[in-house]
Amino acid sequence: MTAEAPTAPALSYGRLIPVTVHFDDLDALGLLHNARYPVMVERAWAELWQGHGFAFEGDWAAAEDACNAVKELRISYEAPVTRPGTYAVHLWLERLGNTGLTYGFRFSSADGRTTYAYGTRVLVRLDAATLRPAPWSDRFRAAGRELLRPAD
Repeated sequence: MTAEAPTAPALSYGRLIPVTVHFDDLDALGLLHNARYPVMVERAWAELWQGHGFAFEGDWAAAEDACNAVKELRISYEAPVTRPGTYAVHLWLERLGNTGLTYGFRFSSADGRTTYAYGTRVLVRLDAATLRPAPWSDRFRAAGRELLRPAD
């Protein structure tokens, strides 16, 4: 007889991306260090966007939509992560503008049921030569629309 893995709750928007917390991500108290949450979220986003064909491979001019900068980060910590293992990051877009976007995230248990932290992050697409805001490509916008959270 084999045990079935727990089913993740159905997501009505966004994607749930697995992430791994390692022993060295924990602080002196044995808790996931507060600065590691944004790193885990960034890794989840990188994986998601790479799946859509958007990645930075060493050339900012060729990076196009992957050439962006963080304008704002907000995070709230709800419960401590106390051990290494597999967790997940629920990702979605709150807003997709011409040159910027706001994404939401939720750091959760692997099955998505327990929330440890949540927040938003604002990104601005940059022109690689001028470092000024530049519009997202049509291809990026199409991929982004699939991640938009429905209006309440």
